[in-house]
Amino acid sequence: MRGYTACLAHLADTERDAYLAGLQPGADVDHRGTSFTAHLLHELLRALRDPGTGQPHVGYAELGSATFEGYAGFESATFKGYAGFESATFKGSARFEFASFEGDAWFGAATFKSPVDLGPFVCAGRVSLVGAVFDGPMTLSCVARRVECRRTRWMSTAELRLRYTTVDFSHAVFEYPLTIAAEAAPFVLSDGRPVTEQALAGAPDATVRMASMRGVDAAHLVLADVDLSECLFTGTVHLDQIRLEGACTFGTVPPAMHWRGWRPIRFTQRRTLAEEHHWRASQPGAVPGWNVAVYGAGRVGPLQLAPVYRALRKAFEDGKHEPGAADFYYGEMEMRRHADDIPRSERGLLTAYWALSGYGMRASRALAWLGAAMLVTIVLLMGLGLPKDAPKQAATGTVPAGGGKVTFEIDKADPQNPTGDRFTGERFEQALNVTLNSVVFRSADQDLTTSGTYIEMASRVTEPVLLGLALLAVRNRVKR
Repeated sequence: MRGYTACLAHLADTERDAYLAGLQPGADVDHRGTSFTAHLLHELLRALRDPGTGQPHVGYAELGSATFEGYAGFESATFKGYAGFESATFKGSARFEFASFEGDAWFGAATFKSPVDLGPFVCAGRVSLVGAVFDGPMTLSCVARRVECRRTRWMSTAELRLRYTTVDFSHAVFEYPLTIAAEAAPFVLSDGRPVTEQALAGAPDATVRMASMRGVDAAHLVLADVDLSECLFTGTVHLDQIRLEGACTFGTVPPAMHWRGWRPIRFTQRRTLAEEHHWRASQPGAVPGWNVAVYGAGRVGPLQLAPVYRALRKAFEDGKHEPGAADFYYGEMEMRRHADDIPRSERGLLTAYWALSGYGMRASRALAWLGAAMLVTIVLLMGLGLPKDAPKQAATGTVPAGGGKVTFEIDKADPQNPTGDRFTGERFEQALNVTLNSVVFRSADQDLTTSGTYIEMASRVTEPVLLGLALLAVRNRVKR
C-alpha cells in the first residue's frame, strides 16, 4: 500500500480505519500479496460503495498474489479499469455475480481451492485465466470479448457459459467432464432483469468462438453451439472422443468460381478446418477466399491435417451425424492426396477417385461422368458398333439319293460394318437399348460388329461403376 509500511491486513486498527475512510467510489486500490478475511474484504468494498447505486465501484485494482481466506464476494462490483487477480488464492467460495469489468480482468495463475461460481458478469476486455488452477467444481458465466484459458488445470467438473466470446483453451488440462457452451439469451439477474451487455455493443453478434484446442485431451470435452471455423485443432489428443452438440459450425471453402489460367476452379461446399485454409492460402497460385494464418498459428500441412480430419469424422460418426462425417472424410482424402509421403501410384488412384466422384461423396459428379460415358457409348455404337443390317439366318442341307433323312445346317452371316447414314432414329434406339442394359450390367442381345462388341464390354465395366459411385454418394449424404 502506497504511503504505509504494512499491508492492509497488518495495519493497526486506527491506520486501517483512516485508510478506509479516505477511499472514495472509483478509487484505485493496490493490495498485492494481502491476506483478506471475509470481513476485511467486506470493509474494503463497503468503503468503495457508490451511494447512488449501493454497489462497489473500483478504479484500477491490483490484487495479485492476494489470499482470500473465506468468502470472497465481489457481487455487483464495477471495476472501471484493469482488475488484476494474478496468482491470487481463493480458499473459500469466490463470487463475481453481476460484476462488471470495463477493462481487462486477470486471474492468471490464481488458485481456487473450493467450488467456484464466477458470474454472470460482463467484461469489456479480456478475462485471463492463464495458468489458473481449479480444485473444485467451477461455473463461469460471462459476457466478454475474449476468455483465455491457456494452461489452466481443472481438478473437477466445470461449465463455461459464454456470450460474445473468443476462447483460447490451448494446453488446458482436465480429467473430468468440461462443457463450453454458448448462451442463447442474455443472462438474467436474481430480480429477473437481463444483464446489461452495452459494453459489447460493438460486437457483430453473441457467437462464442473457439480459437485453439492444441495440446488438449478432448476425451471429456463437450462443445455446444460453438463456432469452430477459426479453431486450431492440430495437436489435440483423443479428438475422436469430443462431443459436439447443437449448432457447432466449421469453416467452408471459397464459395465463388475462380480461374487458374484457362481452367475454372470451383470448390464443392463442405466443412473445413482453419488450418486447411491456412495451408491452401500459403500455396503458390492460391485462389482468393482461403483465410491466411493468424500470428502464432504455426505451419501445418496435409500430413498433419489428415489424422485431424479422420478423428473428427469418427466423432461425427459416433454422434450419428453421417452428413457431417462425410465432409470430414472428404477433407481427410484431400489431405491424403496432397500429402508428400504417398507413392505416385497411390496419388494417381486418389486423383482418379476424386475426379470421378469426389471420393464417393459427390453424386452429381459421378452422374455427370455416367451421362458422358453413356453419350459416348451411344455415339460409338451408332457410328461403329451396330451392323449395317441384321444378319440373316440361312439353312443348308443335302437330300440323299432315293430319299431318306435330311440334315440341315443353320448358319448366321457375320455382321457387316455400317455404311451410309449411321445416325438415324432407329439406330439411336438400338444403341440406347444396348447402353442402358450395360449400365445395369446386362446384355441387350443385340447383334454388334466386332468394334461394337468391345464398346459394349467397356461400357459394361465403366458405367455400372459410375452408377455405384453415385448411389454411394447419395447414401453417404442421407443415412443417419
